[in-house]
Amino acid sequence: MDSVPDIVDAVLIFLAFLSVLIWAVAITKFVVFYRNTGHDRHFLRQFSQIKHIDELPEIVASTKGRLSRVCQAGLAELASLQDMNSDGISPEDKRQILLHALRQQAHIEQTRMENGLSVLASVGSTAPFIGLFGTVWGIMNALKAISATGSASLDVVAGPIGEALIATAVGIATAVPAVLAYNYFLRKVRLSVATMDNFASAFQLLVLKSGGQFDEVNRAKNTDSGIY
Repeated sequence: MDSVPDIVDAVLIFLAFLSVLIWAVAITKFVVFYRNTGHDRHFLRQFSQIKHIDELPEIVASTKGRLSRVCQAGLAELASLQDMNSDGISPEDKRQILLHALRQQAHIEQTRMENGLSVLASVGSTAPFIGLFGTVWGIMNALKAISATGSASLDVVAGPIGEALIATAVGIATAVPAVLAYNYFLRKVRLSVATMDNFASAFQLLVLKSGGQFDEVNRAKNTDSGIY
């Protein structure tokens, strides 16, 4: 029977490890999101002030963040399209090629933002059951003690049952911040994706206003284009 309390102790240690893990992930991601949000706001302020696509390289060179990298991918594709002018590529095909470049970089940025969220989701969904597992083992230990001693007095069952309930409580205490952090960062990811979507439309519109790669027919289509 001595192995049973050891299992409950192992459950408590494991839950403590998971708690430290989710707090480390949450704090790290909060710092990363905070920094990138600041970079994106700074980039958008500068982007809103330009009138021609030729001004973008200077802004990209002096800024950081997700939008800056998406913009850099768009500029790189525009430079590539300029080299294709003699290859007979239609304006619509060029628009789709540029859209693909913006979409691909946005997907890379989204993947980066989602790193670590699976850890929060997994801990949030499994920690209560891990704690419940410890509770079950603790109750089994209490029942075995009653059977061995032939007594159901408080001093026989109180200790194992109390330890078992602690396992459940620790499991819930581990899961709650994990779920809250997951929902918070998931909302941040969705807002960031929407921002990149809006920027893609703004980038293509700036190309059109600058007399860029697409003909007049595609100007009307640009308002409906986006990343997702």
